[in-house]
Amino acid sequence: MKDKKYKEILRHCVPQDKPSEGRNNLPRRLKYLGVIPARGGSKSIPRKNIKKIAGKPLIAWTIEAAKKSKRVDDFIVSTEDDEIAEVSRKFGAKVLPRPKNLATDTATTLSVLQQVLKEIPAENIVLLQPTSPARSKGLIDKCIKEFERGKFDNLGTGFICKFMEYGSYSKRRQELKGFFYDDGNVYVIKADLIKNGKMFGEKVGRIFTSREENVEIDEEFDFWLAEQILKKAR
Repeated sequence: MKDKKYKEILRHCVPQDKPSEGRNNLPRRLKYLGVIPARGGSKSIPRKNIKKIAGKPLIAWTIEAAKKSKRVDDFIVSTEDDEIAEVSRKFGAKVLPRPKNLATDTATTLSVLQQVLKEIPAENIVLLQPTSPARSKGLIDKCIKEFERGKFDNLGTGFICKFMEYGSYSKRRQELKGFFYDDGNVYVIKADLIKNGKMFGEKVGRIFTSREENVEIDEEFDFWLAEQILKKAR
Protein backbone atom coordinates (compact mmCIF):
# COMPACT_ATOMS: atom_id res chain seq x y z
CA MET A 1 0.00 0.00 0.00
CA LYS A 2 2.83 2.39 0.87
CA ASP A 3 4.60 1.65 -2.43
CA LYS A 4 1.37 2.24 -4.31
CA LYS A 5 0.89 5.58 -2.55
CA TYR A 6 4.48 6.60 -3.27
CA LYS A 7 4.10 5.69 -6.93
CA GLU A 8 0.95 7.79 -7.11
CA ILE A 9 2.72 10.75 -5.47
CA LEU A 10 5.55 10.52 -7.98
CA ARG A 11 3.15 10.22 -10.92
CA HIS A 12 1.36 13.42 -9.96
CA CYS A 13 4.25 15.42 -8.54
CA VAL A 14 7.29 14.72 -10.71
CA PRO A 15 7.51 16.76 -13.91
CA GLN A 16 7.75 14.14 -16.66
CA ASP A 17 10.00 16.29 -18.82
CA LYS A 18 12.31 17.22 -15.95
CA PRO A 19 12.86 14.23 -13.65
CA SER A 20 15.29 14.63 -10.78
CA GLU A 21 18.79 13.82 -11.97
CA GLY A 22 19.90 10.31 -11.19
CA ARG A 23 16.72 9.44 -9.29
CA ASN A 24 14.91 6.15 -9.72
CA ASN A 25 11.18 6.80 -9.87
CA LEU A 26 10.27 3.20 -9.03
CA PRO A 27 8.57 2.83 -5.63
CA ARG A 28 10.80 1.27 -2.97
CA ARG A 29 11.66 1.61 0.69
CA LEU A 30 14.26 4.34 0.74
CA LYS A 31 17.21 4.19 3.10
CA TYR A 32 17.68 7.96 3.09
CA LEU A 33 14.83 10.26 2.12
CA GLY A 34 15.67 13.95 1.87
CA VAL A 35 12.96 16.36 3.02
CA ILE A 36 12.99 20.10 2.28
CA PRO A 37 10.18 21.78 4.26
CA ALA A 38 9.02 25.05 2.71
CA ARG A 39 5.76 26.72 3.66
CA GLY A 40 4.50 29.87 2.03
CA GLY A 41 3.52 31.91 5.07
CA SER A 42 6.82 33.43 6.19
CA LYS A 43 6.18 36.54 8.28
CA SER A 44 9.64 38.08 8.79
CA ILE A 45 10.53 37.92 5.09
CA PRO A 46 7.45 37.53 2.87
CA ARG A 47 7.74 34.72 0.30
CA LYS A 48 11.18 33.99 1.73
CA ASN A 49 11.61 30.50 0.29
CA ILE A 50 11.32 31.68 -3.31
CA LYS A 51 12.88 35.13 -2.93
CA LYS A 52 15.89 35.57 -5.22
CA ILE A 53 19.24 35.32 -3.47
CA ALA A 54 22.57 35.34 -5.32
CA GLY A 55 20.75 34.87 -8.62
CA LYS A 56 18.23 32.12 -7.85
CA PRO A 57 15.30 31.40 -5.51
CA LEU A 58 16.37 30.61 -1.95
CA ILE A 59 14.96 27.08 -2.04
CA ALA A 60 16.92 26.31 -5.23
CA TRP A 61 20.22 26.27 -3.30
CA THR A 62 19.00 23.44 -1.09
CA ILE A 63 17.40 21.53 -3.96
CA GLU A 64 20.68 21.63 -5.86
CA ALA A 65 22.60 20.45 -2.78
CA ALA A 66 20.20 17.51 -2.41
CA LYS A 67 20.57 16.60 -6.09
CA LYS A 68 24.36 16.48 -5.73
CA SER A 69 24.25 14.07 -2.80
CA LYS A 70 25.36 10.54 -3.63
CA ARG A 71 23.83 9.07 -0.47
CA VAL A 72 20.33 10.55 -0.48
CA ASP A 73 18.19 8.02 -2.36
CA ASP A 74 15.46 10.51 -3.19
CA PHE A 75 14.15 13.81 -1.87
CA ILE A 76 10.96 15.84 -1.84
CA VAL A 77 9.86 19.39 -1.08
CA SER A 78 7.00 19.53 1.41
CA THR A 79 4.79 22.57 0.83
CA GLU A 80 1.20 23.78 0.78
CA ASP A 81 2.07 26.65 -1.55
CA ASP A 82 1.46 26.35 -5.31
CA GLU A 83 4.14 28.87 -6.27
CA ILE A 84 6.79 27.19 -4.11
CA ALA A 85 5.77 23.86 -5.65
CA GLU A 86 6.13 25.27 -9.17
CA VAL A 87 9.58 26.75 -8.46
CA SER A 88 10.71 23.52 -6.79
CA ARG A 89 9.69 21.42 -9.79
CA LYS A 90 11.43 23.86 -12.10
CA PHE A 91 14.70 23.13 -10.29
CA GLY A 92 14.15 19.37 -10.45
CA ALA A 93 12.50 18.48 -7.15
CA LYS A 94 9.54 16.24 -6.46
CA VAL A 95 6.82 17.93 -4.43
CA LEU A 96 4.70 16.35 -1.71
CA PRO A 97 1.58 18.46 -1.03
CA ARG A 98 1.34 19.50 2.61
CA PRO A 99 -2.03 19.82 4.38
CA LYS A 100 -2.91 23.41 5.29
CA ASN A 101 -3.05 22.56 9.00
CA LEU A 102 0.65 21.66 8.83
CA ALA A 103 1.58 25.02 7.28
CA THR A 104 0.61 27.30 10.17
CA ASP A 105 2.89 29.29 12.49
CA THR A 106 2.34 26.69 15.19
CA ALA A 107 2.91 23.57 13.08
CA THR A 108 6.09 21.71 14.05
CA THR A 109 8.79 20.22 11.85
CA LEU A 110 8.11 16.91 13.60
CA SER A 111 4.47 16.92 12.47
CA VAL A 112 5.54 17.69 8.89
CA LEU A 113 8.02 14.81 8.86
CA GLN A 114 5.42 12.46 10.30
CA GLN A 115 3.09 13.37 7.43
CA VAL A 116 5.87 12.70 4.91
CA LEU A 117 6.53 9.24 6.37
CA LYS A 118 2.85 8.38 6.18
CA GLU A 119 3.09 8.88 2.43
CA ILE A 120 6.61 7.70 1.58
CA PRO A 121 8.36 4.71 3.18
CA ALA A 122 11.89 5.40 4.42
CA GLU A 123 14.35 4.19 7.03
CA ASN A 124 15.93 7.58 7.72
CA ILE A 125 15.10 11.21 7.05
CA VAL A 126 17.68 13.76 5.90
CA LEU A 127 16.17 17.11 6.84
CA LEU A 128 17.45 20.03 4.76
CA GLN A 129 16.08 23.43 5.68
CA PRO A 130 16.05 25.96 2.81
CA THR A 131 16.76 28.78 5.27
CA SER A 132 20.31 27.40 5.59
CA PRO A 133 21.45 27.69 1.96
CA ALA A 134 25.24 27.63 2.40
CA ARG A 135 26.56 24.06 2.34
CA SER A 136 30.09 22.98 1.52
CA LYS A 137 30.59 20.34 -1.16
CA GLY A 138 29.82 16.88 0.18
CA LEU A 139 28.41 18.07 3.53
CA ILE A 140 25.20 16.02 3.25
CA ASP A 141 27.08 12.83 2.44
CA LYS A 142 29.59 13.56 5.21
CA CYS A 143 26.71 13.75 7.69
CA ILE A 144 25.24 10.45 6.50
CA LYS A 145 28.64 8.77 6.70
CA GLU A 146 29.13 9.97 10.29
CA PHE A 147 25.55 8.97 11.16
CA GLU A 148 26.35 5.42 10.06
CA ARG A 149 29.83 5.32 11.58
CA GLY A 150 28.59 6.32 15.01
CA LYS A 151 25.38 4.30 14.80
CA PHE A 152 23.52 7.40 15.94
CA ASP A 153 19.78 7.79 16.41
CA ASN A 154 19.97 11.32 15.06
CA LEU A 155 22.65 13.75 13.96
CA GLY A 156 22.78 17.49 13.35
CA THR A 157 25.22 20.12 12.14
CA GLY A 158 26.18 23.10 14.25
CA PHE A 159 28.80 24.91 16.32
CA ILE A 160 29.87 25.61 19.89
CA CYS A 161 27.81 28.53 21.17
CA LYS A 162 29.04 30.61 24.10
CA PHE A 163 26.15 33.05 24.33
CA MET A 164 25.02 33.80 27.88
CA GLU A 165 22.78 36.41 29.39
CA TYR A 166 24.62 39.60 30.34
CA GLY A 167 25.29 39.68 34.08
CA SER A 168 25.00 35.92 34.52
CA TYR A 169 28.71 35.10 34.35
CA SER A 170 32.09 36.56 35.29
CA LYS A 171 34.47 34.37 33.30
CA ARG A 172 36.28 35.42 30.17
CA ARG A 173 34.61 34.23 26.98
CA GLN A 174 37.57 31.95 26.28
CA GLU A 175 36.94 30.16 29.59
CA LEU A 176 33.28 29.42 28.90
CA LYS A 177 32.63 25.81 27.95
CA GLY A 178 29.65 26.63 25.72
CA PHE A 179 27.29 24.10 24.19
CA PHE A 180 26.60 22.57 20.79
CA TYR A 181 23.99 24.62 18.95
CA ASP A 182 22.37 23.09 15.86
CA ASP A 183 22.51 25.47 12.90
CA GLY A 184 19.58 24.06 10.88
CA ASN A 185 21.74 22.99 7.96
CA VAL A 186 21.59 19.17 7.90
CA TYR A 187 19.85 16.66 10.15
CA VAL A 188 19.82 12.88 9.79
CA ILE A 189 17.13 11.16 11.84
CA LYS A 190 15.90 7.60 12.15
CA ALA A 191 12.36 7.34 10.79
CA ASP A 192 11.26 5.23 13.75
CA LEU A 193 12.08 8.12 16.10
CA ILE A 194 9.88 10.47 14.10
CA LYS A 195 7.04 7.97 13.95
CA ASN A 196 7.20 7.76 17.75
CA GLY A 197 6.93 11.54 18.10
CA LYS A 198 10.59 12.30 18.73
CA MET A 199 13.36 14.22 16.97
CA PHE A 200 16.13 13.00 19.28
CA GLY A 201 17.18 9.57 20.49
CA GLU A 202 19.60 8.40 23.16
CA LYS A 203 22.61 8.52 20.86
CA VAL A 204 23.07 11.96 19.31
CA GLY A 205 25.68 12.76 16.65
CA ARG A 206 27.17 16.16 15.92
CA ILE A 207 28.99 17.59 12.91
CA PHE A 208 30.80 20.90 13.23
CA THR A 209 30.29 23.29 10.33
CA SER A 210 31.93 26.54 9.27
CA ARG A 211 30.73 30.00 10.24
CA GLU A 212 29.44 30.45 6.70
CA GLU A 213 27.36 27.27 6.91
CA ASN A 214 25.98 28.31 10.31
CA VAL A 215 23.96 31.17 8.83
CA GLU A 216 20.19 30.69 9.22
CA ILE A 217 17.85 33.11 7.49
CA ASP A 218 15.26 34.45 9.93
CA GLU A 219 15.29 38.17 9.10
CA GLU A 220 16.46 40.60 6.42
CA PHE A 221 19.99 40.97 7.80
CA ASP A 222 20.44 37.18 7.70
CA PHE A 223 19.24 37.21 4.09
CA TRP A 224 21.79 39.87 3.17
CA LEU A 225 24.58 38.01 4.97
CA ALA A 226 23.71 34.69 3.34
CA GLU A 227 23.74 36.33 -0.07
CA GLN A 228 27.28 37.65 0.47
CA ILE A 229 28.42 34.14 1.49
CA LEU A 230 26.78 32.49 -1.53
CA LYS A 231 28.23 35.04 -3.94
CA LYS A 232 31.70 34.56 -2.48
CA ALA A 233 31.44 30.77 -2.73
CA ARG A 234 30.70 30.80 -6.48
